[in-house]
Amino acid sequence: MQRDVYMFSNGTVKRKDNTIYLVSEMDNKKRPLPVEQIENLHLFGEVNLNSAFLNFMGQKGIFVHFYNYYGFYTGSFVPREQKVSGIVTVRQSEHYLNKEKRLALAQAFVQSAAFHMIRFNRKKNNMDSEHVKEIQELQKQIASVKDVQQLMGLEGLIRQNYYQSLNELILPEFYFTERTKRPPRDPFNALISFGNTMMYTTILSEIYKTQLNPTISFLHEPSQKRFSLCLDLAEIFKPLFVDPLIVSLVNMKKIQPKHFEDYEGMVYLNEEGRKIFIASFDKKLSDTIKHRQLNRNVSYRYFIRLECYKLIKHVIGDTPYKPLRAWW
Repeated sequence: MQRDVYMFSNGTVKRKDNTIYLVSEMDNKKRPLPVEQIENLHLFGEVNLNSAFLNFMGQKGIFVHFYNYYGFYTGSFVPREQKVSGIVTVRQSEHYLNKEKRLALAQAFVQSAAFHMIRFNRKKNNMDSEHVKEIQELQKQIASVKDVQQLMGLEGLIRQNYYQSLNELILPEFYFTERTKRPPRDPFNALISFGNTMMYTTILSEIYKTQLNPTISFLHEPSQKRFSLCLDLAEIFKPLFVDPLIVSLVNMKKIQPKHFEDYEGMVYLNEEGRKIFIASFDKKLSDTIKHRQLNRNVSYRYFIRLECYKLIKHVIGDTPYKPLRAWW
């Protein structure tokens, strides 16, 4: 079975036949990785590699994701698309260019996000929170917005209240005053940023297993410098997957203040903290739930791909898109 592989130390990536070797700079130890077992390779350290290695990754359809010293995502090597559909790209573009069609999809993403924010607070017995009540009131306005810009403003208000509700669910040493991204200014913001980064790369890998174009989005504005459809789909999965994981790690004290570093006001997870987070992230991705329509167990990772398939069916005019609303 294929899996994600992570390299945290500095070193070199080498290939011999069908085996990849991660050679650590610190102890020069070789870590063999049969290529058939790798789905995504995540490189957090300063790693030397060459074009022959990337060509091999391309042949095998393996994604290579790069992160800087602080654990922030910098980019990906994406193999040549194997699943290309001109008709899906055309229809996906049509739904972006048509204001009504674009708004309908954008509203669906925000509705699912708000649903999962409320769901998480309900599971934590936090429904009496004024912030949760405000989310519920704001959620009622989603269907009546006139354009995507107005929807983005509403989504921002929902998320502000949601982050404040998270403060009511975590240990005092992780309280934060506001969401700060570039850079994160406190440990909890650093966790959110890192968790979102891992979700974006996971979604990107799943999108490329379908015929969707990751640069054509509906809620977020398409850009030359990002895979904006990942941001759209992440709206669904951040409050369903990432945030509950973060709160759990903090409250169970698996992640502690010692797992963070501060550099000129920028707070980031250190290597030990990233390893703890990624181990839990990978485990949760593989957790399964009985799917009501498919009548079989489906992993969180596969739920992401199913969301992609639903989008495809929508844009080609097969089945109207209904975003995921967790029933478990």
